[in-house]
Amino acid sequence: MVLEVDNIELNYGTKKVLSGIYLHSKLGTVTGIMGRNGSGKTSLLNIIFGSLSSKYKSIRIDGKNIKKPLFSTNKIAYLPQHRLLTKKIKLKTAFKLFNIEWDEFIGYFESFKIYKEYRAHQISSGELRLIETYLILKSHHDVILLDEPFSFIAPVYVERIKALIHEQKSNKIILITDHSYEHILDISDNIYLLKNGCSKLIGNTKELINEGYLTVNSLQKWSPR
Repeated sequence: MVLEVDNIELNYGTKKVLSGIYLHSKLGTVTGIMGRNGSGKTSLLNIIFGSLSSKYKSIRIDGKNIKKPLFSTNKIAYLPQHRLLTKKIKLKTAFKLFNIEWDEFIGYFESFKIYKEYRAHQISSGELRLIETYLILKSHHDVILLDEPFSFIAPVYVERIKALIHEQKSNKIILITDHSYEHILDISDNIYLLKNGCSKLIGNTKELINEGYLTVNSLQKWSPR
């Protein structure tokens, strides 16, 4: 399966946010989307998902143009920046709604076993973010969008989330953005940089430095896989 996003244009009043965006991602890969705050990363994910309208857009799966919102096709799941689960929902109920086994989750995160009867508002924001990220990653959809999945997550769990992303990409297309660029570099097979409303396919770390996104002192190296 191949997802192509093309010709995206988005304006907020007289301000042009996105113009001529193109992304290409295929099954078995993680595509990172980088960019400064306000570069349009979240807006782009919302347009792909179908919850935000744009002036122009072309979204294709295996070359076929998808005219209706992707969320209505049951092919896509989206982890937004904001809270996903309602405050009063029981965690065990959320897992049932997503048709995902609680016991399998505990196999990854054993310390969470005490929370089965808890409601979403009874655990910390970082713990809730981890659960929401897990539910989206393990959901039965072909395309996964992750917006800031590592926010507030304790460092001890970050590597487990990365391992889960690597595991799940074998049968999914995953698009991810996060303000912690080092995590994106670590897990991405391909990277696009959003700058001045346009997208650029990145070839290596040096290009990110040349584009002013990373400093020359950045130690982490990256190249497409």
